[in-house]
Amino acid sequence: MEFRREVLRVNHVGGLVHPQLRVGNVVQSKPDAVGNRPGLDIRRGDGDAGRGESLGDVRSIADSDFDGAPEIGETADDFVANRGVHGGMFMGRPVIGVAMLIDIVPVGDVTGRVKREASAALRSIYDCDVMVHERQEIPSGSHDPNRDQFRAEDFIDLASRVGTGEKNIAITPQDLFYRRRNYVFGLAYLDGSGSVISTYRLQPAKDGLSSDGGISTKPREDVFSDRVRKEVVHEIGHTLGLEHCDNNRCVMNFSPTVREVDVKEENLCGTCQRQVL
Repeated sequence: MEFRREVLRVNHVGGLVHPQLRVGNVVQSKPDAVGNRPGLDIRRGDGDAGRGESLGDVRSIADSDFDGAPEIGETADDFVANRGVHGGMFMGRPVIGVAMLIDIVPVGDVTGRVKREASAALRSIYDCDVMVHERQEIPSGSHDPNRDQFRAEDFIDLASRVGTGEKNIAITPQDLFYRRRNYVFGLAYLDGSGSVISTYRLQPAKDGLSSDGGISTKPREDVFSDRVRKEVVHEIGHTLGLEHCDNNRCVMNFSPTVREVDVKEENLCGTCQRQVL
């Protein structure tokens, strides 16, 4: 499902951006003891969005990722049926011709382990240079008191504005949302320079390995690290032009819950890899 266009000013570009945003993971209103919320029927409605065209200082961005947020009341079957994405043979990491620089921008209190795991994953998969920016404060005005959540777009704008890389990704422990979506794991504009992930809902439950809906049997700390690595690789993939992939082992596979995050690998499938070579 494609969302209607809107005009959004992005500080680091200084021009107008017309995003078409896509769906990711969702939950309903009240969180449980571990920060997760009750289940919700969802449908995969990301569809195929064209790249759009550029004219002057007006940039058209045709995709973003919400690894976590189909609309309330949508069914899982419809969600899968309407995806309209690609897949391919599973392969290892790609090799980028010229090393790009990715700047990780911690927003709020991000642990050293999270920064190390994110950096290692990006280097491994994209064969790039990675730097970790100095800590940034939560964007002013990004908090919605009615939802007690933070607007994901504001974190992308911050990463794009202060980051010094060709690609910049904000990492935050705050709970993020976009519009009507109950929450998002991450958000990125297709071919853009900025993206964000939230670790808020990637933490496994403390009272059991699978009580958060995940399926991993690894130790809790390793499950969390794996999810962080996959999400940063996924979001940066969108900034490189990759859309969602229907290969459920590919890191670009859409992940409506942590269960799907646990199933997929950290690597790109062959189809996605060839697009970023």
